[in-house]
Amino acid sequence: MVLFYILLAFMIIAAIIAIETRDLLSSVVSVSAIGFIGSLIFLILQAPDIAITQIVVEVLALIILIRATIARDLTTIAEGREFFGTVVCVAVLLVIALATVRAADALPVFGRPAFASIEGSPSQIYLRQGSRDTGAANLVAAVILDYRAYDTLGEATVLFTSIIGATAILRSRTVKALQEPEA
Repeated sequence: MVLFYILLAFMIIAAIIAIETRDLLSSVVSVSAIGFIGSLIFLILQAPDIAITQIVVEVLALIILIRATIARDLTTIAEGREFFGTVVCVAVLLVIALATVRAADALPVFGRPAFASIEGSPSQIYLRQGSRDTGAANLVAAVILDYRAYDTLGEATVLFTSIIGATAILRSRTVKALQEPEA
């Protein structure tokens, strides 16, 4: 539990840095650090599905926000670095594609999920006792809202927070600019 509080303290520090820094790119990186630390906290709390969702949202948001920040700050990139960056990006995407193909080979045959053959797995319990335990007519809704309600709430919170963060960073006029008269 000590690690949880240490990570929480780092999140608070990163939030203060994101708010107080004048450099927009540093603010984006700090907000992303908050998200990645949040995914670690979800792993500590034994919610890997929410952690994976958080990482996916965080990576996508980081890419979009850095691109928007660079476009807004009009940062120039040297030509030699642009070619090198493209080559590195293609190499990383190739490695990810190869890893995905290897991971797909380890998956069960389509139409025969592994959890269906394991007696006593949560899915078997949901199918057998779901209607009786929850009283819901729709078993999918019963799983999402009754059995896994906290996970669903956490995932919705992650998505909502990422949208609010992106909106706050990418808004065109700040509150200070609205309050100051134009010269």
